[in-house]
Amino acid sequence: MKKFFLLSFILTINTTAFVYAESSQNAAYNYNAYGQLVKAVPQARQNTTPDLAMQVVTVGQRQAGVSTILGGTVVPFREVTLTAEMPGRVEFIAGREGDRFNQAELLVAIGDDKLIAKREQALANLNNSYLALRNSQMQYGREWWAPQSRNINRMPGMSLPALFDQMFTRNVGQGMGYGNPWLERYTDLYSSGTQMGQAQGQHQAALSQLREIDASIRDSRTLSPFNGVIVKKMAEAGDTVQPGQPLLKYADLTDLQLAVEVPSRLLTGVQVGMVVPAILDFNNQYIDVRVAQIYPIGNAQRHTITVKFDLPVGTYAWPGTYAEIMLPDQSEQTKQLIEIPRSAVVERGSLPIVYVIKNNKRELRLVRLGKSYSSNTVTVLAGLNSGDQVLINPPPGVTSGWHNKPDRMK
Repeated sequence: MKKFFLLSFILTINTTAFVYAESSQNAAYNYNAYGQLVKAVPQARQNTTPDLAMQVVTVGQRQAGVSTILGGTVVPFREVTLTAEMPGRVEFIAGREGDRFNQAELLVAIGDDKLIAKREQALANLNNSYLALRNSQMQYGREWWAPQSRNINRMPGMSLPALFDQMFTRNVGQGMGYGNPWLERYTDLYSSGTQMGQAQGQHQAALSQLREIDASIRDSRTLSPFNGVIVKKMAEAGDTVQPGQPLLKYADLTDLQLAVEVPSRLLTGVQVGMVVPAILDFNNQYIDVRVAQIYPIGNAQRHTITVKFDLPVGTYAWPGTYAEIMLPDQSEQTKQLIEIPRSAVVERGSLPIVYVIKNNKRELRLVRLGKSYSSNTVTVLAGLNSGDQVLINPPPGVTSGWHNKPDRMK
């Protein structure tokens, strides 16, 4: 009986030791994201050991033609200079630079008191000419239906001699060749028609004068021709202006363009609708612009032709800022260029460097960068060969000579 209890106690102690050893061994291992049992590394040791495995890419080549970089200026799609169309004093000018207005909103108003007085005078002349026209029409109608040549009241004598002359003397005189009543009637009718025509012309002239004054009153108000922004003000309320004097500049900043003076030798490779790379100066933003317009006449002094490029909708840019585009030169042959991701370049002072993996070791290389054909890549003129492997996003403090883990290499 004592032997049985002793044997049970020994087995219990061994089982406990085995369970403790197994739990201690399991504590040193963890399950990863794929359900595999891997050895756990203490947090302190994991932080002190640098991770030398990084992403690696192979240097490639791209075929590119010889390009020329040209400078240009960002301009609005539409821009107008509003000028005074009549003399007077500026009574109202809306807003200031940067204020936005919708189409047909009032921007500038010039005093029109003199024009209002002239309009009242023109209305009076128009009324008088209308009355004269109506009177001439009535006179013409009376001459048509009751000719004055047959009116006995126009002859001398009493009523009986006048009636005798109307019945016998005029007819006998007409038969003997003295007088022509039909010619006299036609002459009187023509005279009445002439007076009616002159009255009608005077009425039309008065009406045209009124329309001219109304147009001048309309020109004293400057409305916005489209939805846009005031770019520059050249007058203020109270200024006296003359016809043709600039008042303000108004532009549509919704759509922007890039105006570039292109040498004539490069126009052989430029067509409307083609897309070329560009970079904005104020934020180094790489964008693709499209050829929108090629001017038909060049500059005689600089021997260049203005070409406008459409910027993508929503591009954050300011009109008047500097930008550069890259146009192909068809006169040169294409060549092979080495291209790497921009994230592989480390700027140290004025010399850009990259880390190359060679014989499973990191090697520091000084490179000479060329043009960029996109926002994520850059060409290398010297320092790399096609097929070299470079590190992407090397961390701070990395140096050459460290071994790189081949199993994590990409």
